[in-house]
Amino acid sequence: MISPLLIIASIALLVAVLINKLFQSDYGWFNRLRRPQWLTFESAIPFIWISVFICGVYSAYELWIKQPGKTETWLFMGAYLLLEILIMAYTPVMCKLRSLQAGTIIGATGFFWGLILAVLLWPISRVSVFLLLPYLLWSPVGTYVTWEMISLNPLDK
Repeated sequence: MISPLLIIASIALLVAVLINKLFQSDYGWFNRLRRPQWLTFESAIPFIWISVFICGVYSAYELWIKQPGKTETWLFMGAYLLLEILIMAYTPVMCKLRSLQAGTIIGATGFFWGLILAVLLWPISRVSVFLLLPYLLWSPVGTYVTWEMISLNPLDK
């Protein structure tokens, strides 16, 4: 039998690849935009996101091993999937639309969906909630950076 962790991780990777393929965008546009002066940690952002995704996969896995195959667990897996779609849609959709406002809206929506997921998970698996904390802490930072970039790039709002 295939490990649930391997299945969850594979689906997460497949979703990430598909979203990036579906929304082939002009990432050069985003790279040319001005950033806030205080954003000195931009080179660390890919590593932060890798950590966030690993924790997210383990969060879903922890829930699965706690309640394997239950209808409620499948619904939560759908909620995790929607959260990943929101996270992965942020950059390609923002770049496709060339709209920092769109990025801010997607980022904020993802954060609130993650928060709802965490609240609903709390009575079932606190480990799963704690593994969502890196996302819940990082997502507002990324959303705030995007929001700040609107005033620095008024033609690309």
